[in-house]
Amino acid sequence: MLSFDDCPRDHKEPAPYDLAAKFRVDMSFSQKDIIGMLEDYEEDYHTGMDIDTMAGLIYDYTSGYPYLVSWLCKCIDEDISGSSEFPDRRSAWTKAGFLEAEKLLLNDKNTLFESLVNKLTDYPELKDVLYELLFTGKAIPYNPLNKYIETAEMFGFIKNENGSAVISNRIFEAVLYNLFISEEYIDSKIYDAGLREKNQFVSGGHLDMRKVLEKFVETFQYLYGDQNESFLEEAGRRYFMLFLKPIINGTGNCYVEPETRNRERMDLVVDYRGEQFVVELKIWHGDAYNKRGEKQIAEYLEYYELKKGYMISFNFNKKKEIGVKDIVVGDKLLVEAVV
Repeated sequence: MLSFDDCPRDHKEPAPYDLAAKFRVDMSFSQKDIIGMLEDYEEDYHTGMDIDTMAGLIYDYTSGYPYLVSWLCKCIDEDISGSSEFPDRRSAWTKAGFLEAEKLLLNDKNTLFESLVNKLTDYPELKDVLYELLFTGKAIPYNPLNKYIETAEMFGFIKNENGSAVISNRIFEAVLYNLFISEEYIDSKIYDAGLREKNQFVSGGHLDMRKVLEKFVETFQYLYGDQNESFLEEAGRRYFMLFLKPIINGTGNCYVEPETRNRERMDLVVDYRGEQFVVELKIWHGDAYNKRGEKQIAEYLEYYELKKGYMISFNFNKKKEIGVKDIVVGDKLLVEAVV
């Protein structure tokens, strides 16, 4: 069983993935493997952690990528445990402790993330298609004879899923989102708006997502309200992420659930100081489609054990009612913003 120490976190040292990636062997851990590793750890330290929950979190974010699994576990054990917010191992080996470790990982400069970015520089075509996938949901057909697809797969950055090339895990997605947004924010008016207004959205350490949506609607209408339909389809969802980034930057992170990402919708999950928010970003396709969307996000909230969710509808109907309203679906409350 691999211990936490078997995968170095010092970015100056070459990591094992460099060697393993040369061969087409799946070195990923299964969730069962992670459970076994945590059980061994628990026998030594008796933290009282919920092993199944922690293993599920680690696997959901890493898809079992060995370097990422080991980095996160080592970070929780050595860096999170004993900190002011998590004074002992019992408090560190929790969902909140895990999310804090994930935040540190995304801010870490290591050889794995550097290699990912370097591959985008070497293969600009790969960068273009990943950008389209992440922000518009445009599928990438999987073709191992394509040089940049083959290279990205060899290094474990993408994988074949039902004939489409998809990014391997949530951590890599977050790295790419952060990279692409950082390349745009200098000239982005909506990023600047989020940066100027950021202090009004956090009270007592809690993020007020409803207020974020209200201000986004106001800002988006002012800057882009006269743009055409094709602009909204291509840019609308990206602009919300640009607006959100400076508000949560340094404290929270966000990622898109891959199974929800397509040309019509994507579900954005925001982690902020141990709290989670689900925001569905969708292109309006009529009332019937909208009702289905409300039902889908209500089911998704059930999965996350949340009572409240959020929706942003990019609506091309000239008679649309711009603003934010509450919708009750079963025992869930949806806060919907229309732009």
